[in-house]
Amino acid sequence: MEQRHLGRTGLRVSRIGLGTLTWGHTQESDAADLLKVFWEAGGSLVDTADVYGDGEAEYLLGRLIERLVPRHDLVIATKAGSVPDPDRRFDGSRGHLLSALDASLARLGTDYVDLWQVHAFDPCTPLDETLHALDIAVSSGRARYAGVSNFSGWQLAKAATWQLAAPGTRTRLASTQMEYSLLQRGVERELLPAAMDLGVGLLPSSPLGRGVLTGKYRHSTPADSRGASEHLAPFVAPYLDDAASRVVDALATAADGLAATPLHVALAWVRDRPGVTAPIVGARNAQQLTAALSVETLSLPDEICRALDDVSAPVHRYPDHDWSTL
Repeated sequence: MEQRHLGRTGLRVSRIGLGTLTWGHTQESDAADLLKVFWEAGGSLVDTADVYGDGEAEYLLGRLIERLVPRHDLVIATKAGSVPDPDRRFDGSRGHLLSALDASLARLGTDYVDLWQVHAFDPCTPLDETLHALDIAVSSGRARYAGVSNFSGWQLAKAATWQLAAPGTRTRLASTQMEYSLLQRGVERELLPAAMDLGVGLLPSSPLGRGVLTGKYRHSTPADSRGASEHLAPFVAPYLDDAASRVVDALATAADGLAATPLHVALAWVRDRPGVTAPIVGARNAQQLTAALSVETLSLPDEICRALDDVSAPVHRYPDHDWSTL
């Protein structure tokens, strides 16, 4: 699998990442199959978080490291900052973040993570305090690189600029993780231009539109799908409207013309967007993951990209576009 630099850093990662969001509810044997398939395909970037399965995803990944895949072959990315508190969903305080990092390292069974990310912006904590935790993590060797997740455009720009203001003292942001797909292109308004300007690599989550872009929901809701799950159906529902149907229909047409699948076309589209380093793909089983990873050989023709861009184009008006053209 092709490797790419993460933002304006020396860290190289596979251009498809493996997500572990559901590993808290995954059998160890199934997780082992996923990790082995990913590694054997040349994948290196494995994304997790301290809240995935209440820590079980990290714990499971830690059990598989070395026993199944050498630690040095993986780029392990985890996150901290989400908390199970209905009154305060995010805690970006230095004390909480560093304690969470230590707990993550214990669950993962490693003395460092390759990429440590703030899970979300905390409006109750001064941003410089949150970022200081990243500096401490890197300077202490507990993290090799640092990034953020779910920051808006202005939040990312402020954080990345602050980190660049004192080179050698502060750790530059390597990455930002955000949802990005043909069904969710909101990052193109401000966040992606900011990331590209400041040298921050984008790691798209839900690159398959929460499963909708695979085409599985075109005619019905499969009984074993997220859309049929009482717990996950609300997660899928926003992408089952008429606008999404038009995108999925266009995707299916493009896939037929390329002798590919809608999954491959959707994943190749987001993988090769400007500013993107590596989409994070989740899979229920090794068969699904193998199908996704076979996208490596596919590059979309320009005319297909333009057609998909047109049918999925978000509405960008003032001030997102040059006001003089409106």
